[in-house]
Amino acid sequence: AQVPVESGGGSVEAGGSLRLSCAGLRSTYSLPNNHCMGWFRQYPGTAREWVASIYTGGGNTYYADSVKGRFTISRDNAKNTLYLQMNTLKNEDTAMYYCAVSRPTPNPNRCNGVDDSAFGPWGQGTQVTVFS
Repeated sequence: AQVPVESGGGSVEAGGSLRLSCAGLRSTYSLPNNHCMGWFRQYPGTAREWVASIYTGGGNTYYADSVKGRFTISRDNAKNTLYLQMNTLKNEDTAMYYCAVSRPTPNPNRCNGVDDSAFGPWGQGTQVTVFS
Protein backbone atom coordinates (compact mmCIF):
# COMPACT_ATOMS: atom_id res chain seq x y z
CA ALA A 1 0.00 0.00 0.00
CA GLN A 2 1.07 3.54 -0.66
CA VAL A 3 2.41 5.52 2.29
CA PRO A 4 0.03 8.40 3.02
CA VAL A 5 1.18 11.99 3.30
CA GLU A 6 -0.43 14.14 5.98
CA SER A 7 -0.50 17.94 5.84
CA GLY A 8 -2.33 20.92 7.26
CA GLY A 9 -0.98 20.93 10.78
CA GLY A 10 0.33 24.04 12.48
CA SER A 11 0.07 26.26 15.53
CA VAL A 12 -3.31 27.72 16.40
CA GLU A 13 -4.83 29.51 19.34
CA ALA A 14 -7.29 27.60 21.48
CA GLY A 15 -10.76 27.88 20.00
CA GLY A 16 -9.42 28.05 16.48
CA SER A 17 -9.66 25.61 13.58
CA LEU A 18 -7.43 23.58 11.31
CA ARG A 19 -8.10 21.19 8.45
CA LEU A 20 -5.80 18.24 8.03
CA SER A 21 -5.40 16.46 4.70
CA CYS A 22 -4.17 13.00 3.92
CA ALA A 23 -3.10 12.27 0.36
CA GLY A 24 -2.44 8.91 -1.18
CA LEU A 25 -4.47 6.91 1.30
CA ARG A 26 -5.37 3.70 -0.47
CA SER A 27 -5.29 0.00 0.06
CA THR A 28 -3.71 -2.72 -2.01
CA TYR A 29 -7.03 -4.51 -1.85
CA SER A 30 -9.31 -3.68 -4.74
CA LEU A 31 -13.05 -3.27 -4.79
CA PRO A 32 -15.47 -4.56 -3.65
CA ASN A 33 -13.53 -4.72 -0.39
CA ASN A 34 -14.32 -1.94 2.03
CA HIS A 35 -12.10 -0.46 4.67
CA CYS A 36 -11.90 1.98 7.51
CA MET A 37 -9.92 5.14 6.90
CA GLY A 38 -8.89 6.79 10.08
CA TRP A 39 -7.13 9.59 11.85
CA PHE A 40 -5.00 8.92 14.90
CA ARG A 41 -2.91 11.14 17.13
CA GLN A 42 0.08 10.60 19.31
CA TYR A 43 1.36 12.50 22.32
CA PRO A 44 5.09 12.33 23.10
CA GLY A 45 6.01 9.08 24.80
CA THR A 46 2.60 7.47 24.30
CA ALA A 47 0.96 5.12 21.82
CA ARG A 48 -1.14 6.38 18.95
CA GLU A 49 -4.77 6.87 19.87
CA TRP A 50 -7.76 6.73 17.58
CA VAL A 51 -9.48 10.01 16.74
CA ALA A 52 -11.98 9.35 13.95
CA SER A 53 -12.84 6.87 11.19
CA ILE A 54 -14.90 6.69 8.05
CA TYR A 55 -16.10 3.47 6.41
CA THR A 56 -15.59 3.37 2.65
CA GLY A 57 -18.61 1.15 2.12
CA GLY A 58 -21.25 3.63 3.19
CA GLY A 59 -19.56 6.70 4.58
CA ASN A 60 -20.36 5.87 8.21
CA THR A 61 -18.32 8.07 10.52
CA TYR A 62 -17.15 7.45 14.06
CA TYR A 63 -15.44 9.71 16.59
CA ALA A 64 -13.63 9.44 19.88
CA ASP A 65 -15.64 11.03 22.69
CA SER A 66 -12.92 13.63 23.20
CA VAL A 67 -13.45 15.10 19.72
CA LYS A 68 -17.12 14.39 19.06
CA GLY A 69 -18.96 17.52 18.01
CA ARG A 70 -15.72 19.36 17.25
CA PHE A 71 -13.98 17.28 14.55
CA THR A 72 -15.37 16.08 11.22
CA ILE A 73 -13.84 13.36 9.07
CA SER A 74 -14.55 13.28 5.34
CA ARG A 75 -13.08 11.99 2.11
CA ASP A 76 -12.88 13.09 -1.50
CA ASN A 77 -12.89 9.94 -3.59
CA ALA A 78 -11.96 11.76 -6.78
CA LYS A 79 -8.86 13.22 -5.14
CA ASN A 80 -8.13 10.11 -3.07
CA THR A 81 -7.82 12.39 -0.07
CA LEU A 82 -8.99 12.12 3.51
CA TYR A 83 -9.70 15.19 5.63
CA LEU A 84 -10.10 16.06 9.28
CA GLN A 85 -11.79 19.37 10.02
CA MET A 86 -10.91 20.37 13.55
CA ASN A 87 -12.91 23.15 15.21
CA THR A 88 -12.93 24.59 18.71
CA LEU A 89 -9.43 23.28 19.27
CA LYS A 90 -8.21 22.73 22.81
CA ASN A 91 -4.74 22.56 24.31
CA GLU A 92 -5.16 18.82 24.77
CA ASP A 93 -5.54 18.41 20.99
CA THR A 94 -1.83 19.19 20.68
CA ALA A 95 -0.28 16.05 19.15
CA MET A 96 1.14 14.51 16.01
CA TYR A 97 -1.70 13.44 13.73
CA TYR A 98 -1.57 10.44 11.39
CA CYS A 99 -3.89 8.89 8.84
CA ALA A 100 -4.04 5.28 7.72
CA VAL A 101 -6.28 2.66 6.11
CA SER A 102 -7.35 -0.59 7.69
CA ARG A 103 -7.42 -4.12 6.40
CA PRO A 104 -10.65 -4.94 4.52
CA THR A 105 -13.73 -5.46 6.63
CA PRO A 106 -17.40 -6.02 5.75
CA ASN A 107 -18.49 -4.54 9.07
CA PRO A 108 -18.55 -0.73 9.41
CA ASN A 109 -18.65 -1.03 13.19
CA ARG A 110 -15.07 -2.25 13.02
CA CYS A 111 -14.20 1.39 12.36
CA ASN A 112 -15.39 2.50 15.79
CA GLY A 113 -13.00 2.80 18.70
CA VAL A 114 -10.19 0.99 16.91
CA ASP A 115 -6.55 0.58 17.79
CA ASP A 116 -3.86 1.17 15.25
CA SER A 117 -2.77 -2.45 14.87
CA ALA A 118 -5.24 -3.04 12.04
CA PHE A 119 -4.10 0.03 10.12
CA GLY A 120 -1.12 0.92 8.01
CA PRO A 121 1.22 1.85 6.52
CA TRP A 122 1.96 5.03 8.42
CA GLY A 123 3.28 8.31 7.13
CA GLN A 124 5.31 10.99 8.88
CA GLY A 125 2.32 12.70 10.44
CA THR A 126 1.54 16.38 10.80
CA GLN A 127 2.03 18.31 14.04
CA VAL A 128 -0.85 20.23 15.58
CA THR A 129 -0.05 22.65 18.39
CA VAL A 130 -2.79 24.50 20.24
CA PHE A 131 -1.74 27.35 22.50
CA SER A 132 -3.60 29.60 24.94
